[in-house]
Parts: sequence; C-alpha cells; structure tokens
Amino acid sequence: MTSSSEVEIKFRTEDLQSLENSLQRLGFSEITPRTHEMNTLFDLPGKPLRARGELLRLRKYGDQWVLTHKAKSKQGGPHKNRIEIETRVQDGEKMEAILRALQFEASFRYEKFRAEWKRDNGHVVIDETPIGNFGEIEGPPEWIDSVAKQLGIHPADYITETYAGLFFAWKKLTGSSADEMTYAAINSSLKC
Repeated sequence: MTSSSEVEIKFRTEDLQSLENSLQRLGFSEITPRTHEMNTLFDLPGKPLRARGELLRLRKYGDQWVLTHKAKSKQGGPHKNRIEIETRVQDGEKMEAILRALQFEASFRYEKFRAEWKRDNGHVVIDETPIGNFGEIEGPPEWIDSVAKQLGIHPADYITETYAGLFFAWKKLTGSSADEMTYAAINSSLKC
C-alpha cells in the first residue's frame, strides 16, 4: 500500500503521435504501453464522499486491480494536489463484492486507454477517452511546469478537473444522454 501527495495537471491533446514523439525527444521512456483501463467510483448512500470532495475508486488496468482513496483536493496554485492512498487488489470482483456488502454503491464509471511515460521525478500519461484525448503530467510542481513548457502547454491550458467533472461538462455541452464515460454508453447515446 502506498500513500503519497499527488500533484498533477491534465491537458487536452489532439495529436497523440506528435505528443509521443515529443516525449521521446525529451528523454521520456514508455513504461506502460497503451493499456485498457476501467474505473468505478464508489460512494455510500447519500454520496458523503462526493460531498467531502473525496474519491474511492476501483480500477482495472490491464490485468491489474488497484483500490484508491483520494482526499479532497487542496486549493491554490495551478496544479491539482491531493493525498492518495492506493493498494493493489488480487481479485477486483471480490473487492467490489466487499464494497457492496459494506453499503458502497457504484456512483460513476469511466473508461480509457492509457500509456505511461517516465523521466526524472515524474511521469506523463496519455489517456484516450470517449470524450477526447488528454495528457497528465504528475510530479513536483516545478517539474510539471517545466515539462509542460517543453511540450508547448501553457498554464492557461492546465486542467485540474476530474474525469467525472470533465464528463459532466461534456454531457452538458453536447446534450448526450450517456450516464457514464464508457465507449458503450457514449456510442449508444449517439445512436439515439
């Protein structure tokens, strides 16, 4: 189990190949190739975790399962900063059954394909989601700003919103009837 302060920013990206080329040019190494990821957020009835700005997530990343708790994000500055505690789980389906037995309910699901890149004190991930492509830069604040600048990302382009927040903003903008950020739900809503 690990506990750490997670400092990151997201940014939108259209040209995935160009971003990968830039990461290679800047000396990043790909540590995980493009891998499918399914995330389920859990909360208790009445959504007290959400009300406190916290998150409990069960993630399946390739064949691995990880349970994560994230504390409320600290305000101030251009980066998202929150305490994150996570542990690998041997059997995600049993972990989900335990959560449900403890009265937790699935409150939101989101899906993406993620590739991870590393250099020095941090890493960059490339996320392909049903609502567009995003990158994330995670590490010490000065390192984040330096890497962002090297990638041509301006502080005005920093995104600190969660994927759930980005999905609901997208849903409002597009009028989509999808209730989760999965390829199946969004594709189904486009056929209506």
